[in-house]
Amino acid sequence: MTTVQQQDIAHENEWPRGGAPSDEVLFKGPPTLSRRTITTTTVVCFLAWVFSVYDFVLFGTLLPKISETFGWTTGQATAIATGVTVGTFVVALLVGPMLDRWGRKPSLIVTTAGAAVSSGLTAVVGGAASLIGVRAISGLGYSEEVVNGVYLNEMYGKSRRRGFMFSLVQSGWPVGALLAAAFAAVLLPVMSWRWIFLLATFPVIVILVAGSKLRESPSFVALKRTRELRKDGRDADAARLAKLYDLDISRDNESGLRQLFAPDLRRHTLCLSGAWLFNWMGIQVFSVLGTTVLTDGKGVSFSSALVVLILANLAGFLGYLAHGYLGDRIGRRTTIIVGWTVGGLVMTAMLFGPDSAAYVIPMYALGLFFLLGPYSAMVFYMGESFPARVRGIGSNTAHVMGPAGAVAGSALLSGVIGLGASATTAAFVAGALGIFLSGLLMFGAHKVSQDQDEETALPAEAR
Repeated sequence: MTTVQQQDIAHENEWPRGGAPSDEVLFKGPPTLSRRTITTTTVVCFLAWVFSVYDFVLFGTLLPKISETFGWTTGQATAIATGVTVGTFVVALLVGPMLDRWGRKPSLIVTTAGAAVSSGLTAVVGGAASLIGVRAISGLGYSEEVVNGVYLNEMYGKSRRRGFMFSLVQSGWPVGALLAAAFAAVLLPVMSWRWIFLLATFPVIVILVAGSKLRESPSFVALKRTRELRKDGRDADAARLAKLYDLDISRDNESGLRQLFAPDLRRHTLCLSGAWLFNWMGIQVFSVLGTTVLTDGKGVSFSSALVVLILANLAGFLGYLAHGYLGDRIGRRTTIIVGWTVGGLVMTAMLFGPDSAAYVIPMYALGLFFLLGPYSAMVFYMGESFPARVRGIGSNTAHVMGPAGAVAGSALLSGVIGLGASATTAAFVAGALGIFLSGLLMFGAHKVSQDQDEETALPAEAR
């Protein structure tokens, strides 16, 4: 080990894992975190996302069995699922302020715990109202990826491979989805759906224990201390600390939402939010309702459509890694624009091309590659593109438009079909067009230099 490495680790070890470092240590500047610290944080964030997704997907997988227990019709089950989506949206709004005020590490623990609580309480629901209320808590688990994006953006610092490293964490979505499907298939023949939800809580307990041992990000520690210094009237010290950590604290005394819609961030916030909304319309149509589109719109047999579950998750996994890798090299914003634009075109070609399974299924898988994959770049890009003072609420404000887009996608699909259009045309209007528009909206988002980290990565007008 070199002398420089020894000094770096010594500096890191001066930062306590629980409380904040002393001003003497803090004013030395950001520590260089050891590889072990980065690896441990990455693994815990990956597992937290896997089991948050597991809980999120398990509900949709087991909804038919839940409906059988309570005697719900298909229409009633759909209405309840919509109520759950609305509840998820409302609860997810809490995560942004939590990130910017409580911190990144506490938010990781709370959102992961939220996934465990929603699973555990689902096991004891007594009807529609309690189910909607309980599943609304899963909005915390849904927003765990935002916590990962903000937290890891600050922990990875200037690593040239940080986008690819994050794509490995983001790949927890297909892993969690496949685990949910596999556990449901294996356990349903031998136990009730209630027990399957209850069992889902136990792995999360291990993650919570591991998460409690993580470090808070140096950027947030410094940001929190600047707030304390300014409160004590030590503005000069606060400014000096902010400069050391490349933090913009000029408007930190304003509310988060007011900052997001100020002139310097307004267009960026609106474009990101619109991109999430329109893209999730595509996800709802082609991922959540994919089997319906394939069977009703393209004449693919139901047995062949079941292969889509595996293809969707495989395409998503490979897409995350590919777009994470590209994002490090050509820029994350560019990667997102290209990915979603191509995705919209591929899904359109799939819809209006030949109806043979040999054409439809490979094109569908390719479309999912470009639809899902850019999210590894998108979630990390959001952390880069907002100042640290609103990094949490900015990322989360855009992120919560996902459930809104899902509701809009379902409603538009049903509405277009109700007007007499074919399932193919309806899927184009509600899904493929939305994907394409989400790519176009990204042109309005800020360009971010990836050669630097923190506030220095922001365009001048956003600082």
